[in-house]
Amino acid sequence: MNHVLILPILVPLCCACLLLLMRRDNVTAARGLALLSSSIQLVIAGLLLAQSSGGAIQLYTLGSWLPPHGIVLVVDRLAALMLCTTAVLALPALLYAANGADRRGKYFHALWQFQLLGINGAFLTGDLFNLFVFFEVLLMASYGLLLHGQGAARLRAGLQYVVLNLVGSALFLIAAGIFYGLAGTLNFADLSVFIAVAEPADAPLLGAAGLLLLVVFGLKAALFPWYFWLPRSYAVASAPVAALFAIMTKVGIYAILRLALLLFGAHAGALAGLLLPWLWPLAVLTLVLGSLGVLAATTLTELIGYCVVVSVGTLLSALALNSVAALTALLYYLLQSTWSIGALFLLVDLIADRRGSVAGRLQSGPKIASHVWLGSLFLIGAVAVVGLPPLAGFVGKLMLLQAAPLPDTAILWLALLVSSSMGLVAFSRAGSMVFWRVEAVPAARMTLPIYAVSAVLMLLGTNVALSICAAPIAKVLEATATQLFDAEQYTAAVLMQAQNPATSEQGEPNNESRAMRVEP
Repeated sequence: MNHVLILPILVPLCCACLLLLMRRDNVTAARGLALLSSSIQLVIAGLLLAQSSGGAIQLYTLGSWLPPHGIVLVVDRLAALMLCTTAVLALPALLYAANGADRRGKYFHALWQFQLLGINGAFLTGDLFNLFVFFEVLLMASYGLLLHGQGAARLRAGLQYVVLNLVGSALFLIAAGIFYGLAGTLNFADLSVFIAVAEPADAPLLGAAGLLLLVVFGLKAALFPWYFWLPRSYAVASAPVAALFAIMTKVGIYAILRLALLLFGAHAGALAGLLLPWLWPLAVLTLVLGSLGVLAATTLTELIGYCVVVSVGTLLSALALNSVAALTALLYYLLQSTWSIGALFLLVDLIADRRGSVAGRLQSGPKIASHVWLGSLFLIGAVAVVGLPPLAGFVGKLMLLQAAPLPDTAILWLALLVSSSMGLVAFSRAGSMVFWRVEAVPAARMTLPIYAVSAVLMLLGTNVALSICAAPIAKVLEATATQLFDAEQYTAAVLMQAQNPATSEQGEPNNESRAMRVEP
């Protein structure tokens, strides 16, 4: 058994426990331990990504208890990619927090590690119940991180965020209960086989449970009509927390990917493609309304918050196209948007700190020191997020449009082009307000902190790297997309390794024995 598979969970868990035991005033030691943990997680994620590059699907059975009753972790190409995406985002964001943002609360670094524990666990788990468990872990940590630094605005946004996610958790349990009542298992591979051979009498309930999970994951992904909580919550969070939260919506999108392609994919018999007719209009509406929010934003952080909503609509529109080419574009754009938006949350915080009482409001303010450097970084970030050439945002949107055949997808072409135009107008207005239309009296001179600037440069640098290496990266992502559409490979690999942990062969599952095993 490859014990590396459990390290993305064990490392942040052990680090969080050690941080809770440390003295509260020893910030330097806490920073060092947290940064070490995040660095180790980045190395582990890279190792798992390399191991999965050959297409092998690896299974880890905790306590050697086998499915459907045991807890399993599964690493395929997608899970490894998401772990790497999280680790690449978390390390620079934590480095930025070491500039002083982590001093505003007692348990910042412990909560940060618990957040990473929940995110990594959600990507690794191989069953629905433990997906719920890891969702709750990351949500509880996010409640504390959102309120980090206190303040009335954060309390109001935090209350809304908590209530909505509690409702989502209740619906999650109801859906999981329906699946378990019908199938006698919550293991993804077992459920996939059960749904494919389900009796016609069970199909309506299975479909209802699947749509209920779409509501839950759509809420967590900020899909229309549940996106309204996100801009306010992200706008009031501290900058490093908002940057880390850029991956939170991707957890919801990851769950929708698993639901749509593994449980209700082309193999699912009468329930094949259950979610796609619902995803298409909801995704396009999310894209359009998010773009209107970008245009109407009144603060820099609100502007970036609505960019998250736009990215969600773009990603789920790609999923609704239901093709390997579209899913390849989805994965490429997911990497680009996550890291670019994380960089912008950090950058606009640096800018707001130097504008005095005006802070991040989109209105004329004093001329800030280092405006050339900050303005240049803002321009790069804006080009990346809006999707202008030559950076990766343009490449991702171009890949998506190439995967969307006309005239059937004309509405998506129109929505994407209008969205990019609105983003260009919004960022042009914001840049002119902050860097050009300035008052005669300059702001107090403040040096640029090396840690903070390094964090921004690291995340913006990933966008440049994605642009330069677009062709080989797209080839890897195409293999990932192809594997995602092959649900039988996933179920065969998991169920055969569960029966015989010594083997890693990926044969075809015996549907008859699988159906007998999951029978309640």
